[in-house]
Formats: sequence, structure tokens, C-alpha cells
Amino acid sequence: MALLGSVHGPRHVRHPFPPPQAPAAPDAAPAGAGRERLSGPQRALRRLGLVRPIDLALHVPLRYEDWTRVRPLADARDGDEALIEGEVLACEVLLRPRRQLVATLAVVGGGRCTLRFFTFYPSHQRALAVGARVRAHGELRGGWAGWTLVHPRLLSPDAPLPAGLTPVYPTTAGLPQPYLRTAVARALQQADLSETVPPEALADLPGVGGEPWTLQAALAFLHHPDPRAPRTALDDRTHPAWQRLKAEELLAQQLAQVRARRERDALRAPVLRAADDGLPWRLQSALPFALTGAQQRVVAEIAADLARPTPMHRLLQGDVGSGKTVVAALAAAIAIDAGWQCALMAPTEILAEQHFGKMVQWLEPLLAPLGRSVAWLTGSQPRAQRQAMLERIAAGEAALVVGTHAVIQAQVTFARLGLAVIDEQHRFGVAQRLALRQKSAGASGVEPHLLMMSATPIPRTLAMSVYADLDVSTIDELPPGRSPIVTKVLAERRRPEVIERIRAQVAQGRQVYWVCPLIEDSEALDLRAATATHAELTSALAGVRGPHGEPVRVGLLHARLPVAEKKAIMAAFAAGELAVLVSTTVIEVGVDVPNASLMVIEHAERFGLSQLHQLRGRVGRGSVASVCLLLYSAGEGGRVSEAARERLRAMAETQDGFEIARRDLAIRGPGEFLGARQSGAPLLRFADLQTDEPLIEWARRWAPRLWASDPARAQRHLQRWLGGKIDYLKA
Repeated sequence: MALLGSVHGPRHVRHPFPPPQAPAAPDAAPAGAGRERLSGPQRALRRLGLVRPIDLALHVPLRYEDWTRVRPLADARDGDEALIEGEVLACEVLLRPRRQLVATLAVVGGGRCTLRFFTFYPSHQRALAVGARVRAHGELRGGWAGWTLVHPRLLSPDAPLPAGLTPVYPTTAGLPQPYLRTAVARALQQADLSETVPPEALADLPGVGGEPWTLQAALAFLHHPDPRAPRTALDDRTHPAWQRLKAEELLAQQLAQVRARRERDALRAPVLRAADDGLPWRLQSALPFALTGAQQRVVAEIAADLARPTPMHRLLQGDVGSGKTVVAALAAAIAIDAGWQCALMAPTEILAEQHFGKMVQWLEPLLAPLGRSVAWLTGSQPRAQRQAMLERIAAGEAALVVGTHAVIQAQVTFARLGLAVIDEQHRFGVAQRLALRQKSAGASGVEPHLLMMSATPIPRTLAMSVYADLDVSTIDELPPGRSPIVTKVLAERRRPEVIERIRAQVAQGRQVYWVCPLIEDSEALDLRAATATHAELTSALAGVRGPHGEPVRVGLLHARLPVAEKKAIMAAFAAGELAVLVSTTVIEVGVDVPNASLMVIEHAERFGLSQLHQLRGRVGRGSVASVCLLLYSAGEGGRVSEAARERLRAMAETQDGFEIARRDLAIRGPGEFLGARQSGAPLLRFADLQTDEPLIEWARRWAPRLWASDPARAQRHLQRWLGGKIDYLKA
């Protein structure tokens, strides 16, 4: 992102000297104004979401530049940020090695400095005419030829020096820093910065020290800090002004969660209670295994929610293989026994089909005598089959509907949708989750209950902040009989040893996964492709026989295969007809083959931590001890990045999904952890979930109190910070 005034990129302005002409108020145009009524910078402001004066006031700098004093070169060191002043001794356009403008400055206080521009305009040449006096700001580079500033910011020598540090703001194309600075300065005068946090809450604020800063004082300081302020406290956001801003943001987030919960509590949902000897009891009696204590506990929590007339909004989290699917089946049985329908939506067709197979196995024998069934709905279905499913759903004959995104398409109409279950909920966007909740067209004014499931446990700080409006049920024990998984990290050079291990495994009748990050060779990424690995393993295992003398077969599975072919390959692997399955990450979730005891993940350094943990969970599902081998390849410099090393170390050290999630959050931060920004959660701009836990605790304490004691003030605080983003919390 090129910033005007940065030494790292070209200027896109005609005038090297500030200040620019004061821009029109950035929020002067109405919300629905056409693009032709807005200038380029005004459109850029809107792209950044800077529409209201308060939006600009809260658009705090990325970093600062010190224009408060002119420095002599004698005090400078290589890499220093400096403002110098001097007389232009020479200025010329050179054509080699590339076209550039080069000026030589005789610097006040002694010494010379070269100013170099690779992108320049006639205005730069006029400003740097021989004999002219000029100020230049940038990063000094020292070398055998003396001091150099590359693409410095040029300043008028007659302008008074600022009293505070100069802000450098996050920006976008078409939005120069001088324009943004002027817009922010005006917004600070226009925005309503009156206090919305009660004095007693401010007095309780941790980590501020002394008298709490007002919001107005904190923002004024952060936009133009005193040059004597400790730069470390500014940069690491521990200064009291930063603490005040983070506390405001966290309080807004907690207020949004309180509001979302109260709004849901005002909605009506069907009361779903099963008879004592009803479908849930018959299902549990028919299962070939006993529920764990944790499963029984979460089923009871869900049943209590379903029996209330307000919509359930519960997250069911459990580690890989903990048995969330059977809990979802029992929840569906409660809804069906009460005379309602249930929908289960999964992000991939492979995972949806796994769910469908289990639901048919468990529920279909119990539903058939009642004239009900389990329906299957995906985008790849033949038209006639799909139409038949739609008719069964609309008529209410389909008691449970399992599928992918196809479940939320417009033509899908439920007779009586009482429960919506979303698996791997973080992989769906806000609009998709809302669309499923709005499918209860047959029961006007009634919201379905919502159960979200995730095999990525939520770290405590996320549970306290982003997911604070959810009720959380946790399956914290694995079913008996699950074998331990040994995880080893191996360099790519040990690949032949890995292949030998596979030969031994398949000769004993065991099955193996080999996961690759790409389908075919790519010039852009030096990764071994799934197709090449499939050919390599097919050749290496050509003479190997299984325990009954049968030839060993190697399958290849990836997202580009036709749906029917993917199903056939998965069915062959599940049936034991394939000894090795080479796959991309389409097998990340939902695949359950108890005989698979070895997982090889190629280029493991390229995978995210939660993805590695999910893939590892595909083995260890039977009684035989299982192994996960993480093959890594060093980059061009012969080294693996620090973040990749942390991920591989975490995988080797723990199998605990909650510890994995905690480390993943520490490595990636909340934005990526939640699956980019499609989660819809109002991600934090200023607060850090790792270091600001005391502030999160403070916001959790005070948000309900503020909402109860002064809802008008709470609403003003919410509007200031979230604006129209509050609706995301409905999902």
C-alpha cells in the first residue's frame, strides 16, 4: 500500500509541497449518492468505510514521522528517519540504469545528500531547481557515495514545523496522505466525542494508571503525539491513550453481544420437547455404542434450550473425533419428535455426504414407519432427483434435510423448520447463516433454533469476546477405543523412509492418507503435486501385496474430479479397496475410515495449524496406534519461517485441540482464525486478544450494567463504534 510521504513508493501527486487545498467534507454526499457526485478521494474514503466524522476520528495512524525538527547529518545513522534542509546544488534526469530524477543537496549543518526519485513530475523538477532551498523527509541510506534519500517527502522551507509527530494513516489507491490528514483533522472537530463510558466504569479501568484519559484527549494524542512521548509505548499500543481506545472498542463489542442476545430473547421459536419414549430415546437405544458422559451432558444442554420458546443460539465444540455428529442426530430427533423439520448444512459435499450416510443409518429405520425420511440436497444432483427432494421438503415428508449450500437456495421451502444445524460454522459467511435461519417460511413469525458445530475449539479470549453472545457446549472427552496418534516432523530428504514405512503398513492391511497442497505442478509454487505423488506411490508400491495376496491400489482424490468419481473413490477407500489415498485437503473434515492408521502431510509448513490438526484427526479412529508424519521443505534460503516452525512444533507437542486453538490464535490472530472476514464478527481493530485480556474482562463486566442502567448511552456507544455492522451479530 503506497502512502504519500512514504520513502518506499512513488508519489501520485503533482504538488510536492503541502498543505493541499482543503478537501470537501468526506461525508458531504448522501449515502445513496452516485459515484459521479464524489471525487476520487471521497470514493476512496467510502471504500475504507470512512463515511462519518467519527469513522475518520477513529481511523488512527499506522505509524508516525518526525517533522518537528531539522536534523544535521552529523547526528544521523544509516536507516534513521530524518528531516533535512539544504540548498539544491544540482538536479538532473538520468536515463541509466533507469529513468530517474537525481538532486544533490548541500545540507544545513554540513554534508551533502542525494535525493533520488524513480517516479517524478515537472513539479518536482521545479521545486528542486538549482539554488532552491528545500526540506526533505525520509529514511537516510548511507553508502560509499554518501547519504541518500529515495523518494523523500518534499516540504516547503518556509512552513512552520509541526509541534507533534506527523501521522501516516492506513490508506488505499487514490487517497493521498495530505488529503487524509486534512479530512481527519476536520473530523476531529466535527465528531461527537462526548463520553459514553460511565465515570465509575472508567475508574475501574485496568492498566491506565492515574486519571483516565477522556476519549477526546486520547484521540487528539494518538493523531498528533508529542514528540517527547515514548515511541515504544506508542508502537506497542501500551500507552494510556491506546488503553482508553481499546477499552472503548471492547466495550462496544460486548454491548453488541448483549444487544444481540436480548434481541434474540425477544423472538419466538417453537417449543421442541420429545416424548419420554419418543424418537430420541429410540435412537439412543438403537445406537451400537454408548454415549460418553460429555455427549450426554451437551445433549441435555441442547434439549433444555429446545424446550424454551426463544431461539437457541448454541455452539457445539469438540475436538476431532469427539462425536459431534451423533449429538446433532439426537437434537434433530427431538425436533422431529415434536413435529418439526431439521436442516443440517455442511460446507463441502464430502462432509455433507458423511453426515447423510450416518443420519440415514441411524434415523431412517426409525422414521420409515412414520412415513418420514432423510432428504439429501446438493448442487450437483440430477434435476429430477432434486425436484423430488424439494417436493418432499415442502410437504414435510422430509423430516431431516442434509446438504451443502443448496439447502439455503431460494427454491427450497420447508413446511415447518424448527432446528437448523450448521457444521464447521466458521466456513460459512454471515449471509449464508442468516439465509438458513430464515427458511422457516411455513411457520410465520417463528425463528428456528440454531445449533452451530465446530471441530476447531474456541480459545478462551475469543469465547469471551467474539463469541460472547453464544451459549457454548463442549465435548471434552473422546469416545473409548480411540487410539493415540504419534506426530513426527520430518524433512523432505527423508521421503524414501516414509515410502518404505507405507510399504510395510499396506502389506499388513493398513490404509494410508497422503495429503498434498496442490493438484498439479505449478511454476509459481515449488510444491510436489498430488498427481505427481500419486504416480510416484503407484510405482513404488507396484510389487507390494496386501495380507491376502491382493495387489495394492493407490487412489487420487481432489476437488476438480466429477462428483460421482469423488464419491466412488471415497467409497472404495472406506471399503478397503484402496490401500493409499493421495488427496488434497478435501478430506480435511468428516472422513471416517477406522482402518487408516498413517497420515502423511506433504509440505506441512504450508498448512495452517487448525488445518493440520483436522487432517491428523482422519487417523486414530480405530484400535491400532496411528502416526501422523509432517513432511516439510525448507525455502530458498534453506530455512522454514518462524511461524511455520511454531505450527510444526505445536503439532508435535500436543494433540489437545484447545491448546492447538490457543497457539493458532497466538500465531495468526483472530481475523484469520475466524476464517478471514466472512465470519461477520466485528473483528477488533485496536485491542489484542492475546495481551488485552484484563480489558476484555472489564468490558464483560460493564457492558450488561451499562445496558441495564442507561440503554440510551449504551446505544450511542454502539452506534459510534459499529454503525451498520451490528446486524452481522444476528448470524
